[in-house]
Amino acid sequence: MNQRSGGADDLGALAPWAQELAQTFVTLSSDIALVLDDAGVITSVAQAGKEPISPAAAHWIGRPWVETVSGGTRRKVEALLQDVTSTGLARRREVNHPGAGGTDIPIAYTAIRLGRNGPVIAVGRDMRAIAAIQQRFLDAQQDLERGYWRARQAETHERQLLQVLTDAVLVVDAATLTIVSANRTASNWLATSGALVGQSVEALFDTRSRSPIHQLLVTARSSGRPVELRARLLGNPVAASVAATPFRATDVQRLLVRMRTTGAPAAAVPGAALREAAAVTDSVGNILSCDAAFVALMKADDDGALIGKSVAQWLGEPADELAALLQEVRHAGLAERTAVPLRVADSLPVQLSATWLTEGDQECIGLVLRQTPPRLAEFGEAQVAFAQAWTRLCDQLGTASLPDMLRDATALAEQHFIRMALERASGDTVTAAGLLGVSPQSLRRPDDRKSDSP
Repeated sequence: MNQRSGGADDLGALAPWAQELAQTFVTLSSDIALVLDDAGVITSVAQAGKEPISPAAAHWIGRPWVETVSGGTRRKVEALLQDVTSTGLARRREVNHPGAGGTDIPIAYTAIRLGRNGPVIAVGRDMRAIAAIQQRFLDAQQDLERGYWRARQAETHERQLLQVLTDAVLVVDAATLTIVSANRTASNWLATSGALVGQSVEALFDTRSRSPIHQLLVTARSSGRPVELRARLLGNPVAASVAATPFRATDVQRLLVRMRTTGAPAAAVPGAALREAAAVTDSVGNILSCDAAFVALMKADDDGALIGKSVAQWLGEPADELAALLQEVRHAGLAERTAVPLRVADSLPVQLSATWLTEGDQECIGLVLRQTPPRLAEFGEAQVAFAQAWTRLCDQLGTASLPDMLRDATALAEQHFIRMALERASGDTVTAAGLLGVSPQSLRRPDDRKSDSP
């Protein structure tokens, strides 16, 4: 007889006291103890404490143990009984007993057989307290994860809004690496030596950075994936972050090149007369995030009133025109509209710039709305017209020569002062001429001057 068999036979001497042993176990170290016959039928139940684990446990006597547990844990009871039959001792297994109100009572059982053919004592510990602690831990872990992802999402939205307002964006022909189009920030920041369109991207960078930039563009073009590095722009001592992302514009491959640096100058806006508001939308125009200026422009209480809603609710453009704008952004990388009306009381038309955002898995579009301050409207029609004309003139920066822009600026200023004088003089040319310090004969309406021009 081997040692294990001998041990089982030795325990057989305790078989007559199985019920007493079960009660001793629950008194000393466990919460429940079952006495089972060789068929796995419960012959006795002992529970510890003033409040039993289950009031129904008293009715388990005479029933197979496997029938007192939940269906999902019956296999564990069968395995436990098989172990104790073959070895005399079963390792710890956790099973569930049905409880009141449809809740399960988790019990961790071990079992021992008293003798070769003797009864089995299954000793269990109530695991509800541990299960509650585990559940609280899981809940806390899930709360932390949700908080982490909310923080990550907020950080992403904040970074996207900053990119929309400050990043210089170029659309580059992937084959020739020349600039096809540029956003306002790029035109104001980079167009120091003439028009950007048609230039080589590499020419914008310091000599030592041109080779890495060339490699960046070639890698993005050949791999089809975004690539990023830091390089020095021509005449700028601060290294810029440069990212190139490939996309297809109809049948032509393009690269969306985005640049940002802490040393970049602010976008040049005439007289700081324009305010900018930013929002990020999904591919169909539903607002994902927006800044405080956008909330104020739309006269909303907070961003919660805007998030998830279509930007078309606040833009006076027809829905099909907004769809066309978004489609243009997806295919061309950039799109702009001038004098877009707002469906907000007492709001002047805005300039709308849209940029394709390449960060993250979700396709997003960044919108920048530029509005003339309300105070200009107080001065009359001439000032509003001048502000809009001046903005259009400034948009030519990078596409027109300095002499041409100065000539146009002089003509614009002359027309503006004449209109302003005529407006104040209620159309009286003599009074208007007096305001301007010129003779009435030399004063003519801007519209009359335009009609005489070839």
